[in-house]
Amino acid sequence: MLTTTSPRSPGGVLLVACYELGHQPLSLASPLATLRAADFAPHASDTSVEPLDDATLKAARLIAISVPMHTALRLGAAVAERARRVNPDATIVFYGLYASLNADYLLRALADAVIGGEYEQALLALAEALDAGGDIDALRIPGVRTRRTAAAPILQRLPFAAPARDALPPLRSYAHLVRDDAVIPAGYVEATRGCLHTCLHCPITPVYGGRFFVVPRQVVLDDIRAQVVAGAGHITFGDPDFLNGPGHALAITRALHAEFPEVTFDATIKVEHILERRAAIAELGQLGCAFIVSAVESLSPRVLAHLAKGHTRADVEEALRIADAAGIPLRPTFVAFTPWTTAEDYLELLDFVAEQGLVEQIDPVQYTIRLLVPPGSALLDTPDAAEWLGPLDEAAFSYRWAHADPRMDSLQRELAALVERAAALHRPAAQTFADVRALAERRLERLAPVAARAGATTAVARRPAPHLTEAWFC
Repeated sequence: MLTTTSPRSPGGVLLVACYELGHQPLSLASPLATLRAADFAPHASDTSVEPLDDATLKAARLIAISVPMHTALRLGAAVAERARRVNPDATIVFYGLYASLNADYLLRALADAVIGGEYEQALLALAEALDAGGDIDALRIPGVRTRRTAAAPILQRLPFAAPARDALPPLRSYAHLVRDDAVIPAGYVEATRGCLHTCLHCPITPVYGGRFFVVPRQVVLDDIRAQVVAGAGHITFGDPDFLNGPGHALAITRALHAEFPEVTFDATIKVEHILERRAAIAELGQLGCAFIVSAVESLSPRVLAHLAKGHTRADVEEALRIADAAGIPLRPTFVAFTPWTTAEDYLELLDFVAEQGLVEQIDPVQYTIRLLVPPGSALLDTPDAAEWLGPLDEAAFSYRWAHADPRMDSLQRELAALVERAAALHRPAAQTFADVRALAERRLERLAPVAARAGATTAVARRPAPHLTEAWFC
């Protein structure tokens, strides 16, 4: 029997998030506002912090699952399978970066539609089409790809509404900033979308292709204000690179500091932007930047070239000096295991962390991250891809690959288990790093630990740096 639920009924549109790095999901708050402005009454559920019951699934005519990252997609696939069993007549759509990348499999196995790129207006158009009783395959809705119609992601600046967060779980359910002895609720905003850069391993590259779009300043500031009122004492700027639009970024952080001088923030900034915009980094420190995340990925010239990162080890060292001078801890992230990372590269990375005194500024999970190659990745078009790329595992949403040195794959698995155990036991970062380093030296047959080698030096470790309670995962 076909459902008689209307998309305009309360809960007729269900927006689902499954994991967004411990942040209150902007991917729910933004389309909630867009749909409400058009007289829909959507329900939102974040399964990372609250249960999703069958009654909510059954009430929905349109079930839209946010998949901005790989972990979210794996969890979202299980939600889609359950939704199909509970409510077989509902239209299921995946939206976000990983919806575009995995569209072929999703449409064949789980979804009626996928939306990538800028998604709010496409979701609204899909909901309106269903409300009018239209055939979504026949209507060719801009930005909405179905089993029978191809549609490119929308890549243009569209109207933004101030995100609606009142229907989401409270900020206390999400990541907090830890700074000295204080634990502070953290909010999350984005001042831009997409990215100016085209790093080959990044999932943004095949979707946005080097384009980015500015979110209006007032929309961002209104969202910050609402989260501060709700209890946030810290804001994460989730832009892929906060200094893609440096004037925009500085205008927002100046306004934030002027209105809420006690509220701190963090941002993700590319190494080359730190070098190019030293004055901006110094000002961010004065405006309350608690830390900067930077995708260092590797120190190996070979690996950095394969990923098209655009920086060198010397650049990383200079970026650390610039951030230190501004009083901002730099928190590097790594893709520690790639097909091109040698045993020497990995050990050199650990030596660098110790020598630079970075142990307290790096989440231990970063020592275990393995290159993810999703369908559509720009890495698939590189000249040597056939030399290292394995088959596509569609259900795992990634291509397989194996390292030429089997010790590296084995070490990655062991380290991942070690770090997971350490996190469960709340072990200090310094202890986990020591365990990671000792295991790597044993498995990779370093003849003498680095501290015992002639001339080896280790910097005095910095004090624990401000950090979020949710470690970085993809």
